[in-house]
Amino acid sequence: MSKLLKLRASDGSIAQVHAHGAHVTSWIPAGGAERLFLSSKSEFRLGAAIRGGVPIIFPQFAAEGPLLKHGFARITAWQIMEVVDTPAGSQTARFELQDSSETQALWPHAFRAEFLVTVGGPALTLHLTINNSGSQPFDFTVALHTYLRVSDVSRVAVAGLRGLRYRDSAHGNTMHTEQQADITFQGEVDRIYFDTPSELSVLEADRSLRIRSQGFADTVIWNPGAEKSAALKDMESEGYKRMLCVEAANIGKPVHLAPGQQWQGVQELHL
Repeated sequence: MSKLLKLRASDGSIAQVHAHGAHVTSWIPAGGAERLFLSSKSEFRLGAAIRGGVPIIFPQFAAEGPLLKHGFARITAWQIMEVVDTPAGSQTARFELQDSSETQALWPHAFRAEFLVTVGGPALTLHLTINNSGSQPFDFTVALHTYLRVSDVSRVAVAGLRGLRYRDSAHGNTMHTEQQADITFQGEVDRIYFDTPSELSVLEADRSLRIRSQGFADTVIWNPGAEKSAALKDMESEGYKRMLCVEAANIGKPVHLAPGQQWQGVQELHL
């Protein structure tokens, strides 16, 4: 198992991050309950992705290119650079990943990635930066594959996507326009919404969560449903009932970076 870093803000809110993938696996707001889903069958080993939390998807989303699914960032060890307390009482950890002979063999580009995880108050803030440190331009797709913990996915709604175009990955990658004000979940849902607003809401019977993003144009909404959940070896058979992925992403239009340029994206989970 990789090194586990525990962050604690002055108000008692907590986050946990594994150096493996710079992967956030827990967020408990002060006095509250766990808000991220983590499968009890997750594999914490070299070369495997952790099922749940917030996987970092880079430099390729899913199978949208020639690389391995979802790229290599989520299965590579990141360096823990520092942990600092902010004047506001939050705590921030900074992680870094640079290209290596292993990444160059998969994706022949020089880069430096930085990931900041900040916990404190009613929020968990995730800040990803990608720098082109080489002499050639490159393109990439990217996402923060956030698994939210919910009490019952059949009683959850996501608001803020009405009128937007989406690609339905669960039904032949067909294109649609969202007609519903609130998206609900009965069976598998796997959609990429394009040009989404900077704030969405996840609504449950007794609580809600606001998801704010900057630098990400798209949003992925995913729940595997019963059949596909049962087929995942690192997911409990009933795990799909307690999770919902709302992912900040750039998929429809890959990010292009010239030498020396950088891209930044932020996702904030806010009570």
